[in-house]
Parts: sequence; structure tokens; C-alpha cells
Amino acid sequence: MTTNIDPTVVPDAARAVRVSRVHGEGDTTVRALDDITIGFPRGRFTAVMGPSGSGKSTLLHCLAGLDAVTDGAVYLGDTELGSLSDRQLTRLRRDRIGFVFQAFNLLPTMTALENIVLPASLAGRRSDPAWLDRVVAAVGLEQRLQHRPGELSGGQQQRVAVARALVGRPEIVMADEPTGNLDSRAGAEVLALLRNAVDELGQTVLMVTHDPVAAGYADSVVFLADGRIADHMEAPTPDRVLDRMKAFDRVAAGAGSRGE
Repeated sequence: MTTNIDPTVVPDAARAVRVSRVHGEGDTTVRALDDITIGFPRGRFTAVMGPSGSGKSTLLHCLAGLDAVTDGAVYLGDTELGSLSDRQLTRLRRDRIGFVFQAFNLLPTMTALENIVLPASLAGRRSDPAWLDRVVAAVGLEQRLQHRPGELSGGQQQRVAVARALVGRPEIVMADEPTGNLDSRAGAEVLALLRNAVDELGQTVLMVTHDPVAAGYADSVVFLADGRIADHMEAPTPDRVLDRMKAFDRVAAGAGSRGE
């Protein structure tokens, strides 16, 4: 199944057009992505799910310019990433994309505040004080800004990472398993922050997750299987997402029993 979104009707923050990502050659060839066309509209929270090896993280990495595509084209807004040099790609990721990963990726010698404003500092810019205050308040870190990562809980460290992703006002926030290292309570707090970033701050969020509960925070879910778009769900709930994931497992089990 291929999902086609007309960019003249729905403005996309990011999109992939007939994208494939192939590893290896001959008998060892793996098609991590197989002719995917999909757009991710602005101002929405989209989750990407699928079985292990379905290509969900590869899709995120290609959309962010972290991995090169084998075929097709990736766009951030109207910018086609394949036309950019390595230096231009680095600048694009710094200036136009916010990242939140499973590993918090904070610098241990810096305070929370210094970590939050680090991308702007590296670019030689000063963060907008009013926006910085709003983001810090949104993630509830007002009393923790002078603490270093080692003095913060895992949930608080991920809040710092979310604030860092938001403070530059990126066109899109890309989150790869952002609650993977957190307990359920801290994970729920981080997901609520991402949801609030869309609802209150007008952000666009694209999140890869394996967790049906996490997907339930999104506006929609895209399901991948074997490197292709397999399904799409609007207004997801954890139960509906879980049922869909179980269906994938049943199909995989059936294929295995037939030796496929």
C-alpha cells in the first residue's frame, strides 16, 4: 500500500517520494524501504509503527538526512535533501529539525540550560528569550536549569532533550523511541509534552515507536511492514493500535509456518 498526499492540498513538513533504501548486494540484499511515498502534514503528531525490521527508524533517518536514499527523493518543506552537500545537510538538520532520541544525548558537563540552547550556540545565535522561557515552562524545568544531567532523573533528562528540540522553532521534531529508556510515568510525561507541543505551540511531531500507548498520543499512525506502508489509522487509541500490531504478528507467524 502506498499513501499519496498531494502537497498542494495538505502542506507537508516532510515527505518521501518513491523512496527506497537498499543494503547489501546479491543474496544479501535487504530492502529496508521499498518504494515509499508519504507526506507528514504540518501541525500534526504522527506516529510510525511496525514490527522489528519494518523500516520505521530507517524512514525517520532518511527524512532527516541522516541516511541517504537509494532511490527516490526526500523533502523537508520544499527542499530536496538529495541536492544538498554534507555541509548544507548539517546546517539543515541544525536549523530546521529538532531531534529527540531514546538516548538523551546530553553533554554531562553542561547544565540543563546550556544543553537546551546548545544548537543555537553552535550556530552562533542567541535563543529568543521569550520563546526559551515559554519552552522551559512547557516542559516544567524552571527549577532545574542549573542542574547537570547527572543530577536529573531520566524523565527530566528527556524533558531537557525535548526542550532542546523545540527551542529553535524547527519545522519538524523527529523523535525515535523517545520513551524507550523511561518508566511508564516519565514516559507519559514526555509524550504529554510532545502532544502539548503540537496543540499549544503549533509544532509538527513525527515519532517512531513500538509502544501502542505512545502511539495513542498521536493524531494518526502510519504502519510499516517489510519496508512498505501497510496501513494508516486516524484518531488512534492504544487498544486499536495493539489490535493492528497483533494482526501483523499473526501474518508474520503464518508466513513463517509456510516457510516463507
